[in-house]
Formats: sequence, C-alpha cells, structure tokens
Amino acid sequence: MNFVVCIKNTDYAASLEVRKIYQVLPDSKANSHQMLRIIDESGEDYLYPNSYFMPIELSPPLQQVLEMS
Repeated sequence: MNFVVCIKNTDYAASLEVRKIYQVLPDSKANSHQMLRIIDESGEDYLYPNSYFMPIELSPPLQQVLEMS
C-alpha cells in the first residue's frame, strides 16, 4: 500500500487538504495519464493529478496503523 502527502489542492479544496497523508490505490491506467487514484476526504477514491502529491515512505508501525483506519 502506498501513501502520499498532498502538496497542492487547487480546484479540489473540498476534497484534498494540503500537508495531509492520503492512501493511493493501484491504477495503472491512471498512472499512464499522470494521475493517482486517491482516497480523498469523502472516503471514496477519485483520480487527481500526480503533481498534487509527493510520495512518502512510512515506518512499518505507522503504515500498519494507517492501513487499519
């Protein structure tokens, strides 16, 4: 499971919070279009530009906690 931090939310202020960690779902078709499938503030997954996020590496204990959320 991958996680990213939001660095920009232009046009998506209601759906994304800057500096918040989001879970990324695998989606090879989205990746080919420079998009990421993110579980956003609604709790649903949507496509967002990958330039709005930076990948982060979490410690195993933190990743385990976030996966259970």
